[in-house]
Amino acid sequence: MRFTKMQGCGNDYIYIDGFQERVDHPEELAIAMSERHFGVGADGLVLILPSGKADFRMQMFNLDGSEAQMCGNAIRCIGKYVYERQMTTQTKISVETKSGIRYLDLEIEGGEVTSVTVDMGAPVLEGNEIPVAKNGRMILDLPLQVNGDDFLFTCVSMGNPHAVTFVSNIDEYPVEYYGSKIEVNPMFPQKVNVEFVEVVDESHIKMRVWERGSGETLACGTGACAAVVACVLNGQCGRRVYVELSGGTLSVYWREEDNHVYMSGSAAFSFDGVWLKDI
Repeated sequence: MRFTKMQGCGNDYIYIDGFQERVDHPEELAIAMSERHFGVGADGLVLILPSGKADFRMQMFNLDGSEAQMCGNAIRCIGKYVYERQMTTQTKISVETKSGIRYLDLEIEGGEVTSVTVDMGAPVLEGNEIPVAKNGRMILDLPLQVNGDDFLFTCVSMGNPHAVTFVSNIDEYPVEYYGSKIEVNPMFPQKVNVEFVEVVDESHIKMRVWERGSGETLACGTGACAAVVACVLNGQCGRRVYVELSGGTLSVYWREEDNHVYMSGSAAFSFDGVWLKDI
């Protein structure tokens, strides 16, 4: 089975062209291929598939085999893949995801995709729709105690659930220690992605993320968008923000006119390969 390894800000995934290859057990394949010692090594597996609603369909699985609704870094990589592998000549494409259709605008230089802007849609702020086990139009100061330490979270869904908290000295923050516990807190019935955010100024934040099903990753596109929404709601930032992640920087704009969040960043090929195992 042929595959391609790609990454966006260090958030790396294995991509399989579902137009050419057949995958019968994607959950098992995601676990096997994502393993970094005996597999290819990745944050998960992404299938590029035909769609009856959009130009393409994205189906993705975390490294633990769980299916994810959406990933901003993964969908940017799909834009680069389908254009540079001659699957489309369009620079504006639509991709069906488990959380709805997303629209991509590709920036081209010399026949290569140098940047992709994704219309991530409107943030979901209703507690029961995120979901959070707490009713409310906005969940801005959700108190949680983790191992005796008190946190306040702003909760947002960008197609998947996020809990954002503000910290100082992000570089030395114990993300794994707290993130692993917050992810599975009963307050989040579908588990949750956890963003730890340090505000630098009104247009610049630093963020580390604990992704449900994957652990700490170098970047998270939906998490960056959720973090900017949380910053705006808490009066910490303006609507155009550079999000500095462990693997790179994304530009996020929460546009007031349509309430949509737009995320821009690069995507890159790592290598192509052939998977020879049965799974």
